[in-house]
Amino acid sequence: MPNLKKNRFNRFDWFALVLFLLIGLMGILTLFSASRGIPETAGNIQVHGKQGLWWILGFCGLFAVLLIDYRHLEHYAYPIYGITLALLLYVLLFGRTIAGARRWIDLGLVQFQPSEIIKLTLVLALAKYFQDHQDGRPYNLFRLWRPLLMFLVPFVLVLLEPDLGTAIILLLVSFSILLFLGLSRRSIVVLFLLGTASLPAGWLFLKDYQKDRILTYLDPSRDPLGSGYHILQSKIAIGSGGFWGKGFLHGTQSSLHFLPEQHTDFIFSVFAEEWGFVGSMVLLLAYLAVILWAFHLSTRAKDLFGMIVSLGITFLLFWHVAINIAMGTGLLPVVGIPLPLFSYGGSFLFVVLLSVGVLVNIYLRRFVF
Repeated sequence: MPNLKKNRFNRFDWFALVLFLLIGLMGILTLFSASRGIPETAGNIQVHGKQGLWWILGFCGLFAVLLIDYRHLEHYAYPIYGITLALLLYVLLFGRTIAGARRWIDLGLVQFQPSEIIKLTLVLALAKYFQDHQDGRPYNLFRLWRPLLMFLVPFVLVLLEPDLGTAIILLLVSFSILLFLGLSRRSIVVLFLLGTASLPAGWLFLKDYQKDRILTYLDPSRDPLGSGYHILQSKIAIGSGGFWGKGFLHGTQSSLHFLPEQHTDFIFSVFAEEWGFVGSMVLLLAYLAVILWAFHLSTRAKDLFGMIVSLGITFLLFWHVAINIAMGTGLLPVVGIPLPLFSYGGSFLFVVLLSVGVLVNIYLRRFVF
């Protein structure tokens, strides 16, 4: 056993690290292409330059997480979750407002979004709860009132910013964890009926631009120069890439800035136009490998807390990839969900790299008692 502990870092999955770096490199190059002529607010640093800085900060966070036994995260999961809720409240009261949304804490050179880190801290808090309340029986709604409350509080706070995309991610990740742990059939039916019945009320609370996005999803041609412009241009960009693509820096939709939000929501469309079907399949296969790797790591965890955290991070990555690409291809409404390791957004990139550090931490310590 001592030898296993001594050599656990020798079993680091270097293939996975290379895979992450490959996706990150493709992301930086695509941001360089998509951000030409789009200056950022921090001095003269362009979008891809700021993203590079967040990569450095993210890797520092990743390796810092590796030095801490993940079981300490179990002990402090609730306080960490509580601090994140306090940051969400702070943002609503004193945060920076951009384009009508109050989501950012201004740190000078960069702005940070607490709504991104709640994605990880909520997973930690749920894992702590289920670690402490396991009895082998399927969970029903009566037994789940506390984890449901743990989900609902940040869900409502994020909606108030407003940030519908992050709220949807919190919902999907939390529900995915519940399903995997064994939610009773009656509870699934009740939640489905409650969710369906709440749709009309939810529609009333949506902002006008959010309603337009949903209506545009149903019929993109209803306003081709307005709310439908984004998705129509995204489809044109993807389709114009053809089989091999137009080549790096040769995408017309991005270089001529026909494609809105091309460095965030529609970064995949920029990549698909330049690298075509072949490049898109390579990227999708890389993401599939990352998600399968994360799921494999969850099966190797030595305790329930580690397994749930690993699964939560796996679901977090999966839903971001699936929804972002579905948005770009018109399969889902545009809800502002970034593509992991690709879309511009330092807060999300930092949280993704922290999450990867937690995953590797759990894997490397699976034999340590």
